[in-house]
Amino acid sequence: MKFLARLAGGTQSRFLFLAVCLIWLKTYLTHRLQFELPVTGWYQELILFISPASSILVLLGLSLLLLKDRPHRAVIIVSAVSGLMLLANMLYYRFFNDFITFSIMRETTHIWQLGASIFDLLRVSDIFVFADTALLLIMMRMRNYRIVSVRRTQSLFTIGFAVTLFLLNLCMVEIVRPGLLTRTFDRQMVVKSIGAFNYLVYDAVVTTRMETRTVLSNSEDLAVVKAYLDAEPKDKLNPKMFGLAKERNIFIVSMESLQSVMLEREMLGYELTPFLNSLIKESFYFDQFYHQTGQGKTSDAEFTVDNMLYPLPSGAVFFTHSHNKYYSIPKQLKENGYYPVALHANDKTFWNREQMYKTLGYERFFSAEDYEVTAENSVGWGLKDIPFFEQSVEKVRVLPQPFYAKLITLTNHYPFTLEEEDRLIPQYNSNSKTLNRYVTTVRYMDEALKQFFDSVKAAGLYENSIFILYGDHYGISKKHRKAMAMFLGKEKLSAVDHVQLQRVPLIIHIPGVKGKRISSVSGQVDVKPTILHLAGNISLRGLGFGHDLFALNKPDFAVLRDGSFITENFVYTNGKCYNKRTGEKIDGAFCEPLKQQAQTHLKFSDKVIYGDLNRFAESRKKPHHP
Repeated sequence: MKFLARLAGGTQSRFLFLAVCLIWLKTYLTHRLQFELPVTGWYQELILFISPASSILVLLGLSLLLLKDRPHRAVIIVSAVSGLMLLANMLYYRFFNDFITFSIMRETTHIWQLGASIFDLLRVSDIFVFADTALLLIMMRMRNYRIVSVRRTQSLFTIGFAVTLFLLNLCMVEIVRPGLLTRTFDRQMVVKSIGAFNYLVYDAVVTTRMETRTVLSNSEDLAVVKAYLDAEPKDKLNPKMFGLAKERNIFIVSMESLQSVMLEREMLGYELTPFLNSLIKESFYFDQFYHQTGQGKTSDAEFTVDNMLYPLPSGAVFFTHSHNKYYSIPKQLKENGYYPVALHANDKTFWNREQMYKTLGYERFFSAEDYEVTAENSVGWGLKDIPFFEQSVEKVRVLPQPFYAKLITLTNHYPFTLEEEDRLIPQYNSNSKTLNRYVTTVRYMDEALKQFFDSVKAAGLYENSIFILYGDHYGISKKHRKAMAMFLGKEKLSAVDHVQLQRVPLIIHIPGVKGKRISSVSGQVDVKPTILHLAGNISLRGLGFGHDLFALNKPDFAVLRDGSFITENFVYTNGKCYNKRTGEKIDGAFCEPLKQQAQTHLKFSDKVIYGDLNRFAESRKKPHHP
């Protein structure tokens, strides 16, 4: 760090050196202790240690350029801003098990609605990220460490040195992970390699470059994706299922944060989901169904279900591409005489739903302003599920029939708070308060669903309707793995266990039709073709990657947004191949044939969204063979 001596003399040099070291150290320790980064061996540890330096020096150099007459303020600003950025990433990581991206920073309108969730995420120890700021302020006041001035050339030298450090960082990364920044789907791997601050800049560049595709894309891009999709095997439809629900009302319920591991399970002698357990016995239950969401969580699940496209690797499609053209379920069903509506007792602007629902073709959106919401019937994020379903049934009973009604629940949402009078079972007893509360909100949602079905029957809508219930995303992230291992009766969770915890329920209930358990591997992209074929619609318009779940030749294949994939026998995750049954790591050759297919699915889906390719596809009818 001899270059710092050139910036100033005496105590000023020591002050700058100390400031850089303090900011660097807090950034490294935060990465190491607050984020679960896959660091193995001394070399990767060295990369993680070096990676924050370049971004810190760039920030310092730029600040010194802008505040050349007040360099002491520049140092304090860099210290405080880096603390704020680290705190924001820590809170976001605790909530989503992910890192803040450039797209998320632009989507701030919904952040303030997190409310109690933010306070629940805060820890007393979080003040550590501002300890360096406090120390530097004290030093400036007590020992006169104030910097008089810094020349422009010195600031530029600092920036140049930072760029050199970053290039060295990339060279080190290239040795262990060639092509990381050009072909990875794993955000944790990138952050581990270049740091959260550099990642934010990298993501901004990638996002901006991707967004230019909308302007530059043309029908030739459509032809490339279309040729790939047309070459894939076509669904051979099951004649016993096709059109089985034709002209029936369709209820589709998004079950907030519900993982399949909670179904058919007891805790302390209490059944966690008694109603759903009974429902799956008389329904089609898909026990190998995976959520495929990214940073958009519930909104990503909605998008994928409606369009059989994967969500984006960064940000939420509901924000970033809400004006694209989509051939969604509501649009296609509307052509068949259905009246599509969405019901969600939350602010209509949250996740930009008001705009996106118009784009997707919903005729009506019943939001919080359409419900009677009081302090007594609300908890956590808003209206409790039981009153939500009660009021929703009153709204749908007067709709034109047949209708397509999407209902989104709220109560089983982090931080999983529930008042004592609404708890039907006691909390779990583990080292995770989150998991302890989660089981009670899961049980409450199950009871709400039972009362929902009773209300639908009382309204005379049950017999002429079908019901699709799906989990939108995980509820318990892998940072609670010790508590989850205890819950599952295991010593620890393996990589395969973690992937299996991404299973969410999918239940298709058709009154009068006997169901069965189906264990073929599937995901949320498969819901759209399944619904349309049940409704008797043989053509799938638009570009997409889903397959009818009842197709006679349905492939056992599900791709997760991070690039992991699951088949009947194998699990591929974090660059490794595993035997699905035993959980043992095996030769990567077993997974290699489908690795390219998984990456192509994600790449081409991104291409469709970024390039708005559906605008060139007036009518893409996918042939099938009933």
